[in-house]
Amino acid sequence: MNLDMVPDLSMRGQDDPHGRAITPRPPTVGQLAARVGALAARPAEWWHLVRFEPGRPVRVPLDGGDDGVQLWLTTWPPGHRTDVHDHDGVEVSTVLAGELAEVSISADGVTERPLRANRVRVRGSARTHELTNPGPAYAISLHAGLASR
Repeated sequence: MNLDMVPDLSMRGQDDPHGRAITPRPPTVGQLAARVGALAARPAEWWHLVRFEPGRPVRVPLDGGDDGVQLWLTTWPPGHRTDVHDHDGVEVSTVLAGELAEVSISADGVTERPLRANRVRVRGSARTHELTNPGPAYAISLHAGLASR
């Protein structure tokens, strides 16, 4: 049995043993989705930050760490609708409470879909959409995106 690779395998995740500079890579979409899902499952870490304003949504930044990730909570009052907009990069989100609806606008037409709690959603860059809270109660969502560099 050839064990030449054992030292390399055992050092996975460590700094380069040869002293080469390692360039950190931004998290993948899957890693962002995993982070959002894991944080959503730990309300003790964010519930105390939720704020309710009757006339507007409230966006509360969370600590995203040192890897360029921005995390934030948004509380949506009943009936609130965003302007039509797009995002510069990929955004991952989940509805924590209540309900939201997304209207997507593309060359193929306009589609509307409900965004239900406990499902992580990925929105690509340059995707035009609008969000609304069609329900009678506040909605709370958690979002993650990469910071502009």
